[in-house]
Amino acid sequence: MARRLTQPGHELCIVTPAYNEEANLERFWSEVSAALAPLGIDYGFLFVDDGSRDGTPQVLASLRARDARVRWIRLARNFGLQSALTAGLAHSDGDATVIMDADLQDDPAALAAMIEQWREGADVVYAVRTSRREHLAKRALFTLFHRLMAAVSEVPVPRDAGTFALYSRRVVDHINALPERNRYLPGLRAWVGFRQVGIGVARRERHAGRPAQSLRRLVSLALDGILSFSKAPLRFASILGVTVTFLSFLGLLIVAYWRFVQRSFPAGVGQATIALALFFLGGVQLLVLGAVGEYLGRVYDEVKRRPNYIASEWCGEPLTDVAQPAFQPAARDDL
Repeated sequence: MARRLTQPGHELCIVTPAYNEEANLERFWSEVSAALAPLGIDYGFLFVDDGSRDGTPQVLASLRARDARVRWIRLARNFGLQSALTAGLAHSDGDATVIMDADLQDDPAALAAMIEQWREGADVVYAVRTSRREHLAKRALFTLFHRLMAAVSEVPVPRDAGTFALYSRRVVDHINALPERNRYLPGLRAWVGFRQVGIGVARRERHAGRPAQSLRRLVSLALDGILSFSKAPLRFASILGVTVTFLSFLGLLIVAYWRFVQRSFPAGVGQATIALALFFLGGVQLLVLGAVGEYLGRVYDEVKRRPNYIASEWCGEPLTDVAQPAFQPAARDDL
């Protein structure tokens, strides 16, 4: 692992990815500071500017000029939410780390309950969304994904739990040590284990601006989550192959019965049956190849060993060395 930019010192580190969030950062800093002030905890902010193209860097510089607890790391381009979260966890300096969105959909009022659970011994305290303010279609898609993830995942992943969560230092260290590139953070924290506690939190409306996560990126993240923690698509392909073979054999028996027992065959049925069988088998083959291709593509991403992100600035100062974690192959006796 390469060095961390931050040094241990804070009791709590607020890690916040930001992509074109200039309209939200001031309000976010204000609300989180107000929520933490009565708790008597030493805290700091770590923003991850994921290659923003608006005034996000200028707003962060202004916040740091007023509050020395505000720090940020800027990525060389937009690497995506999971990569920004990876960068934030890699450079977090807290005994505990909280991941929050900058758009204030994650309610700062929930921080008190999270910190209380952590002080009572919880290693992970995650927010379970009791309600959402998005439009109906988006809520339905999120609900479908969480139900599907819970059904097929080989690791129990809590339903309706997103990235808003508190992590103890040892959980952060274990997640940072995981080498995979295709990351789905709620799944990784469930895989790590330790004592995990969920608390109900109503998801608020976005304070300002448009969501950075497009539908395409949300679908890609959903696929990463399912394919990283489940072999169900491959098993489905195997089951589908067995089913098609059985149905084909059954169809062969029916045709043989008509031909040799009934000695009749309805006119035109033969051509239609052949056409439908070809279309059906072609679709099954494409479906199976697609499932295998998704897994193969992720294997290809992993073996290239490219880092999840490249950091270009630390609090406005250009970085002259490689400060992000580097992939290290595990030691093996047979190498």
